[in-house]
This record gives sequence, structure tokens and C-alpha cells, in this order.
Amino acid sequence: MTDVQNQATAVHPQTRGKFILWTVIASVVAAFAAWVSAAMTLEVWVMFAGFIAWFTRPTSLTNSLSAMLCLWLGLAIGAASGVLTGALIPSLGHLALPLVVFLVALLIVGLRTQRLTGNMLSWFLGMVTWFAAELDMTAVSFLHLTGATAIGGLAGYTCQALNRRWAE
Repeated sequence: MTDVQNQATAVHPQTRGKFILWTVIASVVAAFAAWVSAAMTLEVWVMFAGFIAWFTRPTSLTNSLSAMLCLWLGLAIGAASGVLTGALIPSLGHLALPLVVFLVALLIVGLRTQRLTGNMLSWFLGMVTWFAAELDMTAVSFLHLTGATAIGGLAGYTCQALNRRWAE
């Protein structure tokens, strides 16, 4: 057995057939979610942010839903931090950005032990998604990103449910 096979067996003790089935199910679900996103003229990369968030803590439905909540809160705090930074630049200049980042990080990192809002990775993924999308600060922009990430979260749920039923 090769080192890669040993590592895969040690981490996920599955038969070869179950491993292949798990891989195919995940790939089909991801491809379908990408197709749905594109058909709805939503950015596929934003959908994948939801897919990633879902799997940051895939041990239970509650943990995964919590991850999606943190992602969406991250979108909101990303939008708010952009507005706050813009408002503070006239008075603080170059210090506005590090101050806002410090305050946002205090909030997110401070919530790390909380049951529903403690997924720091999803918070920061939401912020990255907001800033990378480069959308205007409007409710429509927020709904657009929330919808696309929700497709990814639903794909994560579907992948998890199908794999638990047939491949684990």
C-alpha cells in the first residue's frame, strides 16, 4: 500500500467502493449546484463559499447551519466594516482600516467559544466573500450573496445527506 493510500485509510476508513461513491456523489452535487447558480446568473465562486462554510464543521446539522449563519453574519459585518472604514477615513486617514479590522477581529474572535456564532472561519469567509464580490452596499447586494451562498449550503447539506445514506 502506498503512503497516500495509508493516509486515506487512516483518516477515513472506507472501502474502495465507498470512497469512490462518496467522491462521485460530492462531485455530482457540486456540479449541479454550479449549474443552478450559473442558470440563476449567480456567481459560482460565491456558491462555493457556502459549500465551503457548510463543511467547516460537518459533524452535525446544527454545526453546519451555525456555519452558514456565521457566513451570513460575516457578509453583513464585511459590508458594515466597509461603510465604517469609509466614514472614519476623513478623520483618521490610514489608521481607519486597521482600527476597523481590530474592532471586527475583536468581535469575531471573541465569539469563538459561542455555540451558534463561534465559527471564526465562516465569519471571515463571509467577509472575504463580501469584499471580493465588490458589490455596492445595498440590500439587493446582500440578498444576492446570501442567495448564492445558500445554494452552496444546500449543496453541502445534500452532499452530506446522500453520502451518509449511501457512502459512509
